[in-house]
Amino acid sequence: MSWRTTSVSDWRTAIRSTVVFSAPAVICLWTVLDTVEALLAGVPADVKAVYSTKTLGPLLDSAGASHRVLLETLEVFLGLNCSWARTAETLNLHVNTVHYRIQRIEALTGRDLSRLDHKLDLRAALLCR
Repeated sequence: MSWRTTSVSDWRTAIRSTVVFSAPAVICLWTVLDTVEALLAGVPADVKAVYSTKTLGPLLDSAGASHRVLLETLEVFLGLNCSWARTAETLNLHVNTVHYRIQRIEALTGRDLSRLDHKLDLRAALLCR
């Protein structure tokens, strides 16, 4: 993530706002709020933890090795813009195995990965971990 500012006055304004509103030490300028990662940087850790837990649900169960595999598949799948073939190639799997895993992820999370809003929900939850 690159932090950039357009002027010294932007920083001064941000610092004054932080002091006036007693905000946490995270200073985020409007000029750098251009990614989901940047947006989530200003969200408190406890809120991110709750969101991640509620959205990813059982995929975060560290006791289940199969769930860890599904979580990895989800990360790769979303990271490769939901490409079945490239996900299969990256994970050294058959494409049908990727389809099966994504179906399991959808069943466990209650999300439909053919919907953009659900993809964004899961991507944001992964970033919140």
